[in-house]
Amino acid sequence: MRNNPDRDSRVSAEQERLAPIPAETEGSVSTAAAGEAGREPASDLGELLKKAETEAAELRDAWLRAKAETDNVRKQAQNDVAKAHKYAIERFAQELLTVRDALELALATPHDTTEALKDGVDLTLKNLNAAFDKVRIVEINPAGEKYDPHRHQAMTMIESDQPAGTVVQVFQKGYLLNDRVLRPALVAVAKSPERTA
Repeated sequence: MRNNPDRDSRVSAEQERLAPIPAETEGSVSTAAAGEAGREPASDLGELLKKAETEAAELRDAWLRAKAETDNVRKQAQNDVAKAHKYAIERFAQELLTVRDALELALATPHDTTEALKDGVDLTLKNLNAAFDKVRIVEINPAGEKYDPHRHQAMTMIESDQPAGTVVQVFQKGYLLNDRVLRPALVAVAKSPERTA
């Protein structure tokens, strides 16, 4: 068999063209590319790490500040609630001081008549009513009204001409504080008269 040099060169060129391209390995990268790739990722990684550490430190600092501020707000709220409980009746107590002053004045003043003493007690009651009005304490005097178990406390039932369930007698007035029952009124309630056969 004869060797054809042209044919052999064509076959080897064809084989080179069809041969698979080998995957690049660490050592197969060109020196120029290896120089850039070797330098850039290391310096970029260092910069990225430094940037990430700085950002983490800033976030941690912000978190600590927010936590401290939240703790301060919580402590201040607890102090405010404690003060509100402790001094809740301060305004009412100040109003009662005028009532006490009026009582002391009535006792210190020599009274010639019971009428003068009555006038002093009336003045004291007016001062007390003014104090109640300022703190929204309202009297419950339910005589003649329908019995309300939320505002009245029935002490007894009395036969009466009035409809059953009507308050016929008030033993002790009740009081509301801002529409909340401070003390229920003690009352007697009407019941239907018993019929004899």
